[in-house]
Amino acid sequence: MEQRQIAGKNHWYHETQSSLCPAQAQPLVPEAAHADRFLLDLTISPDLLNDELSWIAAARAASQTLLPDSVSVTRLHTLSSYDRLSTALTVAQVYGVQRLCNHYAARLAPQPGPDSSRESNQRLTQITQYARQLASQPTLIDSTSRTQLDEVGLSVDDIVTFNQLIGFIGFQARAIAAWQALQGLPVRWLPGLDTLQDAAAELFNVHEAVWAADLPVVELRYAQAEQLEAVSFSQPLSPLYGMHWVLAHDAPTLNALSQLIRLLWQPAPLQNDEQNLIMLLTARINGSPSCFSQAAQLWANDNGLPEAMRNGERALQAWSHNHPRERAIIQAVQQLTRAPDRFSAAHIQPLLEQGFTASQVLRLLVSCGLFGWINRLKLGLGNLVQPTNLG
Repeated sequence: MEQRQIAGKNHWYHETQSSLCPAQAQPLVPEAAHADRFLLDLTISPDLLNDELSWIAAARAASQTLLPDSVSVTRLHTLSSYDRLSTALTVAQVYGVQRLCNHYAARLAPQPGPDSSRESNQRLTQITQYARQLASQPTLIDSTSRTQLDEVGLSVDDIVTFNQLIGFIGFQARAIAAWQALQGLPVRWLPGLDTLQDAAAELFNVHEAVWAADLPVVELRYAQAEQLEAVSFSQPLSPLYGMHWVLAHDAPTLNALSQLIRLLWQPAPLQNDEQNLIMLLTARINGSPSCFSQAAQLWANDNGLPEAMRNGERALQAWSHNHPRERAIIQAVQQLTRAPDRFSAAHIQPLLEQGFTASQVLRLLVSCGLFGWINRLKLGLGNLVQPTNLG
């Protein structure tokens, strides 16, 4: 690949093979580095903020866990601050939410980059490629992808943290996009960025296969106290069914994710069927058959909906024609899942017309980002297997 003779971190588009940044180079928006670590200093209505304080605090804690100011690198935890912020910027670029890109570009700029060795270049190239694929085309991730991460030196603990980080940035991008839309802020998306394409319908024809981790899980006899506590906290949460012991490789992040699920999954003001609909939609678009099957089993309102989703966009539109409330949810969640950079107040208006309050709209859309995070954990950390192969 031809080397570009420019200062690689003086703008928010991250170049994988950029040269080291000269001392005088500044990020495009340097003050963005000091923004609130989750909502990035978005102005919040006091009335709305009071209803959402609990999950916002949990999201900030998750950000601090995954993207702290400094990271101690060890033999089992090799992801440096540069690795984490570079990954965050890569994923932010995929989703195109400018506020998010500015923030992570500004935080990445002063970080010392890796050395110029061939091994370091291969490592950075591989993790950047994986992050971009899991964010934009998650069904491309498979056992070979995970093996390639192992080959460039990522430990099992690293791979779990890495997938959690990619999922979190997707969640953050959609939360910010939803909040900006509620405030009526103008959408400033970059031309040329592709939208997420829905997963192929044939992925959802399998009804008997179940999900299993493709990485070694934490064995009970070797589990540390922190890992046991994290698993105990997460086990009642059905969206994480089957993943507890592999996610326990990064116990602090598992705790943070579990707290967010407890605060956002099925509490008031949303109804259970509305959240099950969001689970179905995100799993169908992102290509997670195990998440889709789980949500289909929980769906109690109309048995025709999961089958319509399996059959594609035209069948879903036909089903939603006679369900105006659900149609408003479907249209908003599809847009936010596929292209958060283009999500605007116009996509929220049909929800408000169906009687949703601002708080309900926000919870609905933030849940969309949360389930997208879980979809990517399923796709990034395991495979579908036949029950007879589970042993």
